[in-house]
Amino acid sequence: MAVITRLARLFRADVHAVLDRIEEPDVLLRQAVRDMEEECARDAQRGALIAREEEKLAARLAEIDRGLGDADEALDVCMRSGTDALARAVIRRQLEARQLRKGLAARAQGLADDRAALARRLEENRRRLDVMRQKAAVLADEAPRTADQDWASPMPVVRDEDVEVALLHEKERRAVP
Repeated sequence: MAVITRLARLFRADVHAVLDRIEEPDVLLRQAVRDMEEECARDAQRGALIAREEEKLAARLAEIDRGLGDADEALDVCMRSGTDALARAVIRRQLEARQLRKGLAARAQGLADDRAALARRLEENRRRLDVMRQKAAVLADEAPRTADQDWASPMPVVRDEDVEVALLHEKERRAVP
């Protein structure tokens, strides 16, 4: 059984070595950068949605507060006029509004917590993205030249006349004792 395990391990190692040679690190790194950019964009969009939801909740809470103020004034009128039945209805509305406000305030706090956590995650992801971009830039600068790139520069052209002139110069230089 140990021989089979060792053979399996050797086969996996060879497969991994082949895959390592096939994979191009710069291509993988560029893809990782693209993936991280997309994740940052999604987080930023989610943050904008949370901010809009918080604005809506703030407006609704302000509306409830105005309603509570109006109900308080109405309760004063009911109490002065001695209409207990009407006062009970106003008190019921106040209690319902306070319960609704309490629930909305808790939701607003939850959204604020979510937004803060999202902002921290987004900042961390942006820092990691900057590091990945720097690595990609370094890898692009260090990319090995291929044989095609070596042959891309034009070969110097030596004309026959240049060879003849150089030959005459060499004859003169060697002829003088």
